Amino acid sequence: MSNPLYINYQLQAYIPSERISENWQERMIDTLEQVEKMYNTIIAVIGVPVNLVAIMILSQGKCGLSTCTTYYLVAMAAADLLVIITDVILSQVTHYYFPQSFLEITPVCSFLTLLVHASIDCSVWFTITFSFDRFVAICCQKLKTKYCTNRTAAVILASTLILLSLKNIPLYFVIEPKEIIDNVSWFCDSKASYYTEPGWVGVDWFATVLTPLLPFALILLLNALTVRHILVASRVRKRLRGQCKGGNHKDPEVESRWKSAILLFTISASFILLWSVAVLHFLYYNITGTNPEHYEGSLYLFQQAGFMLLSLSCCTNTFIYGVIQSKFREQFMNALKYPLLSFVELINKIRN
Repeated sequence: MSNPLYINYQLQAYIPSERISENWQERMIDTLEQVEKMYNTIIAVIGVPVNLVAIMILSQGKCGLSTCTTYYLVAMAAADLLVIITDVILSQVTHYYFPQSFLEITPVCSFLTLLVHASIDCSVWFTITFSFDRFVAICCQKLKTKYCTNRTAAVILASTLILLSLKNIPLYFVIEPKEIIDNVSWFCDSKASYYTEPGWVGVDWFATVLTPLLPFALILLLNALTVRHILVASRVRKRLRGQCKGGNHKDPEVESRWKSAILLFTISASFILLWSVAVLHFLYYNITGTNPEHYEGSLYLFQQAGFMLLSLSCCTNTFIYGVIQSKFREQFMNALKYPLLSFVELINKIRN
């Protein structure tokens, strides 16, 4: 009896290797598109309510956090929500289920591209402003009273939003239509000159350094300095309190600093892990001068994996709050119970 594997191998010997490679890549891309469709749909279904719940709970100010910290966390949740709406829902999900909608007309698509980049920048830089605020609160006691205020937080967040929005305006002019049907421009494609002309290359490098290379460096630096300060401060306070190494006495001040730092470290670690693939991708195509729109095979997979992880990064902070902040969990459970309790009260009133 003939070996099926050998027969298949013989049949493939008559098929040109280029055709096999092309067929494999087409199947791979089709499979990846199906995975992305399911993945982005799940992110949209989970991400919108999760961030809305975070905004609602944090805005009430009942989570034991300072008002200044609450401002930053609400801004981060709002930016993450905007990323999910613009990038995941309007750019991805609508394309899967409503192809060739008005959102794919070139002017609309160009404006949507601008919104996507601006919202991603805000999501990243609001995380940086929060990290710096926590660094000042923990490590710079003299500056804390002046910097960690509601007014300062509002000014910094508003200024960051305005500057990042202005920074992304040139992206609108990078887009050109892919097709023109009945004198209507459809779809969006980056101009080839964006990856070759020195001016546009400079703009791209500036955008890449601003998001996410500089944030990566700042987060690592701020976290390292915060850990160092807490360790040094705890040693000094132990000496002043006359504690030995094996002492079991607790220092409320040091514990408070560590609790505040844990929230910072967890959010920072989540950001670094989920942005790592995108950072490597940014470095690769900027250093090699490769046009990402011409990727094939493993490079295309790598690029799309980075995009998928970025979408996930917009859903993680709320879960981090739930794990770390007991009062956030309490408020979340109350929010879940409220509709049920209201329904029970309504039934009791009807019966009575």
